[in-house]
Amino acid sequence: MQASHLLLEEPIRLASILESSTPNPFSSMTKIIGTLGPSSRDVETIEKLLHAGMSVARFDFSWGDIDFHQETLDNLKKAVKNTRKLCAVMFDTVGPELQIINKSEGPIQLTAEEFVVLTPDATQVASSSVLPVNYPELASVVKPNDTIFVGQYLFTGSESTSVWLEVVEVQGTNVKCIVKNSATLTGVLFTAHAAGVPVGLPTLSDFDKETIAKWGVRNSIDFISLSYTRHAEDVRQARAHLTKLGDLYQTQIFAKIENVEGLKHFDEILKEADGIILSRGNLGIDLPPEKVFLFQKAALHKCSMAGKPAIVTRVVDSMTDTPRPTRAEATDVANAVLDGADGILLGAETLRGLYPVETITIVQKICAEAEKVFNQAVFFKKTVKAVGEPMAHLESIASSAVRAGTKVRASVIVVFTSSGRAARLIAKYKPSMPVLVVVIPKLTTNHLRWSFTGAFQARQCLAVRGLFPMLADPRHPAESSTSTNESILKVALDHGKAAGIIKAHDRIVVCQKVGDSSVVKIIELDAY
Repeated sequence: MQASHLLLEEPIRLASILESSTPNPFSSMTKIIGTLGPSSRDVETIEKLLHAGMSVARFDFSWGDIDFHQETLDNLKKAVKNTRKLCAVMFDTVGPELQIINKSEGPIQLTAEEFVVLTPDATQVASSSVLPVNYPELASVVKPNDTIFVGQYLFTGSESTSVWLEVVEVQGTNVKCIVKNSATLTGVLFTAHAAGVPVGLPTLSDFDKETIAKWGVRNSIDFISLSYTRHAEDVRQARAHLTKLGDLYQTQIFAKIENVEGLKHFDEILKEADGIILSRGNLGIDLPPEKVFLFQKAALHKCSMAGKPAIVTRVVDSMTDTPRPTRAEATDVANAVLDGADGILLGAETLRGLYPVETITIVQKICAEAEKVFNQAVFFKKTVKAVGEPMAHLESIASSAVRAGTKVRASVIVVFTSSGRAARLIAKYKPSMPVLVVVIPKLTTNHLRWSFTGAFQARQCLAVRGLFPMLADPRHPAESSTSTNESILKVALDHGKAAGIIKAHDRIVVCQKVGDSSVVKIIELDAY
């Protein structure tokens, strides 16, 4: 890939790198998803995370019970109210994850060239000689010379805290392995990943279904991160489950690609899912190291052309223990942005890390710097070419709004929407200016009760690069009269001014419906 595909056509002055960065009135266009846990679950810390740039809070049920996560979410709601910053909620499923429970909670020392047995016998206590795994069929799917990776939950990949095992032989239901590197496993929960080995467990487990039905319905979760998505059918089954759970029919499903099976079926999964999460931790075990970047670039390109948000994981692992990322990690974050990623997902760094606020702060700064040199003009042309002609009506309007915004150097694009589709289509073209999304609620009924939609759609914009949502007065429909539109536009512009996105003498591009027509217009702020 040539540099012109990534950077501005005008070469960057090296001297400008030494200049102080100009602070943005808003956080980076790229979204940041933070996993909440022991290091980041009190109200004060969550408030700091929101101010630092977190737009989606991830709740991972691989550990912790419903009461623990409910208390964390209640604290998030308090923080949102105190800071007046929207934050979406993402439920991360357990799925077919291989787990090892360390009942003693003590450190387990594994020494290179010694043997350890993986057993399905849950009565065994984890030790340096035996590790009980939650998959009874492991012995039937692995073979000698297969590689199994074991590490602390949300492992960082450090060789001192995670271990590579090589299968020596299968002994009945047990798997005898040789330890390839010395390591000390710590914590209550370890995860195992057998490289390239299909695991015959359901993608949406019974535990996941039960938790979604209880905790998810109660809290109107915005996203489901569907762990270990392997086929499009996994997404369809998850969606069928959601449609039975009241308002959760509106919940979006982000397919988490983390093994070779998911990679092989990526195109069909992308068609079914609302978004994609590139889980580079496990995927980096399945793939040779030299192939990981190729998958990232290809997958992000496909997501961009499809207009579906893509989230990249495992970028600043070292910040779990240090207040500053490595040079390679900082470059990795920037490259993800230049490749077109919509968001960066932080796991161990914010869940159990020592510097959760600092992590989000620095990742947000790196994203903002990378966005300044993203070649939107080249990206726009490639996207228009990929869409082809004739364009669908709404796609044509969306691309025209972005083109107009670029030509007049608008400070912001304002889009009125009920479903969020128009906003996502505008975001598909990665405009260089923020998109203020005015979500106008719709009154719906299931023949038993009336309710407004809109809250889900507004929060779901928080996972899409460049979108900044606000929820409008439900008395003003998206296709209302001109006078009503003018009134709500003024509210939106006032919101933009208060947020620091809009200032005097700016040009604004507005995309809205007037009657049966979709309209793109350019206004001068002085008129308001």
